[in-house]
Amino acid sequence: MHVLQSKHIKLKPEEAKVLLEKLNISPSQLPKIKKKDPALPEDAEVGSIIKIERKTATGKVNYYRVVVP
Repeated sequence: MHVLQSKHIKLKPEEAKVLLEKLNISPSQLPKIKKKDPALPEDAEVGSIIKIERKTATGKVNYYRVVVP
């Protein structure tokens, strides 16, 4: 991973469940990220939820994506 690239972390199933309940959405309602994206962790599978940590001037912001084929 390049030093300027945002950190991509695969959520554990229980973490994903808590996130989806908190946001009151289903995985299909999350933005998508392709399985072939080079930034994805090696263990990411189709249907996995990925947390993307981006640094901003005021701190960190988390974004979430679901892996699609």
